[in-house]
Amino acid sequence: MAATDPIALAQALIRCPSVTPEDNGAIGVLEAALTPLGFSCRRLRFEAPDSPPVENLYARLGKGRPNFCFAGHTDVVPPGERSLWRHDPFKGEVASGVLYGRGAADMKGAIAAFIAAVVRHTGKKGQRSGSISLLITGDEEGPAVNGTVKVLSWLKENGEILDHCLVGEPTSAALVADMIKIGRRGSMNFRLTVKGIQGHAAYAGVTLNPIPIMAELIARLSAWELDKGTDHFQPSTLAFTTVDVGNPAVNVTPAEIRAGCNIRFNDLHTAASLLRQVEEIAEDVKRAHGGEIEIAHSVSGTAFLTQPSAFTELLSKAATSVTGRVPSLSTTGGTSDARFIKDHCPVAELGLVGRTMHKTDECVSLEDIETLSRIYQSVLELYFSQ
Repeated sequence: MAATDPIALAQALIRCPSVTPEDNGAIGVLEAALTPLGFSCRRLRFEAPDSPPVENLYARLGKGRPNFCFAGHTDVVPPGERSLWRHDPFKGEVASGVLYGRGAADMKGAIAAFIAAVVRHTGKKGQRSGSISLLITGDEEGPAVNGTVKVLSWLKENGEILDHCLVGEPTSAALVADMIKIGRRGSMNFRLTVKGIQGHAAYAGVTLNPIPIMAELIARLSAWELDKGTDHFQPSTLAFTTVDVGNPAVNVTPAEIRAGCNIRFNDLHTAASLLRQVEEIAEDVKRAHGGEIEIAHSVSGTAFLTQPSAFTELLSKAATSVTGRVPSLSTTGGTSDARFIKDHCPVAELGLVGRTMHKTDECVSLEDIETLSRIYQSVLELYFSQ
């Protein structure tokens, strides 16, 4: 398997069933490809008391600065019912110019394109100054506690500095490099509990039914217009994801009811400001209707934006030089590990078309992998020539 062939490398990665947090040989495939190229490879295994261990990799070619980093993940989501796949999710089969398999789009194909681009770039001009690095985690699709965030801490502790980073998430919408992500909305989850007084349904005067109270709270939160969006972000959204009573009796009003909602927020908000506003709305409902309202929350990621700059212009120029199209700069979609990297250096995301990611028969065209490899090569040549 030649490192210049991104298709063969993508196939080798897909054949490792690295369903998060399992590695199953994926990091080893990358080490075998990178070490002969002169990369110094460091495996980083992290674990925590309440989460499984995760294999990560930091590989660097060169010692000087600037240090341009490609970041990505080898872990994948489960394939689901395998009998529904036309092609085995872990065989990396090619049919009619299309590569099938879990991770083909998200994002083993992009990691293969990283390495092919590095080989072509260094083979053409050599790495005369600066460094190229790869930060690869096995924990992006999981809880994200033993992956990129801990690798970044390790880099800081060991004096490793990233100057710019490109994440290979499948950001393209219809055509390769039609979109570059320069930011992401934040994500915050709430668990709401309304407690009342359980009792006989026929005797409303001696009970406090929490269901109408929760209904009012849901209505108030659902009607809340968080903002109208910004120049780079769409409006923030709040969506309820579950309402649970767990009451099988038809003649008893329940003691409590629970609901969950998710807020995707732009850079007009912080997690703290959103929590305060949810608490204020809940307090208004409580004053009007009684009961007790408890609020628990968790933050999956904060909103961030890499302002359009020379770096984003370079990425756009590289993409346009290969495809002939000018990519749009976007902040749409869910969260990614860029939310951690943005605290260390400017970061953007550019990868394959994401229409089949996480789906049955996930796939990507061979032509798209080759196109992405050429774009990444152009990025390196522009970056190290400036």
